[in-house]
Amino acid sequence: MLDKLHLLGFGEGGWGAALLGAALMTLVLSLLGFLLGAVFGSLGAAGRLSKNRLPRALAAGYSTIFRGVPDLLTIYLFYYGGSIALTALANLFGATGFVGLPALATGVMAIGVVSGAYQAEVYRGAYLAVERGQFDASKALALSRYQSLLLVVLPQLIRHAIPGLGNVWQLVLKDSALISVIGLVELMRQSQIGAGSTREPFLFYIAAAVLYFIIAGLTDLTFRAAEARSWRGIAR
Repeated sequence: MLDKLHLLGFGEGGWGAALLGAALMTLVLSLLGFLLGAVFGSLGAAGRLSKNRLPRALAAGYSTIFRGVPDLLTIYLFYYGGSIALTALANLFGATGFVGLPALATGVMAIGVVSGAYQAEVYRGAYLAVERGQFDASKALALSRYQSLLLVVLPQLIRHAIPGLGNVWQLVLKDSALISVIGLVELMRQSQIGAGSTREPFLFYIAAAVLYFIIAGLTDLTFRAAEARSWRGIAR
């Protein structure tokens, strides 16, 4: 295999630039999906913690469904279901033929919805981990509900949520490889293309594994540093 390493180079006939570009696409896809998931997760956690029955039921249903349905099925449903709806809408304005959703936008939405279901549980658990005395202290200081949430609860909630969010991020990073099934050329898809073109699958899949490991390792260090900083000066 060593005599084939030139295939991973950046010179003529090398696939190094293509693989790095695909790794960047994987990182962008994962980051956007994770951030969108934070929005859905925040809304889901608020619903789960609501005193009203309807928001609790809707949030519980969302969390249960998207944590229980296979992620690949969710991707297919978003892509083909969204494409059918977009095609029907286009036909109303005189267009003909099938109109497919952009693969990147579909991937971000699918990953965001799935990761949001997990993040909702992380945020809910982090909120419940905040000491009740902090809420009493906020009332004693005559803080409004918004001020209490922003200045007292949210910083402590994030502190408790970071470890769980790190786990969700790793899940998002692995799920990004599934987006290749709808045509997005990210790291997994580019590895398949390179393997098929050169007939060296082991070399390209090992290279992909190394790049995934680097991305996962660096981002894990980022989450660990953020966790350590959030607890700095606080007795645990």
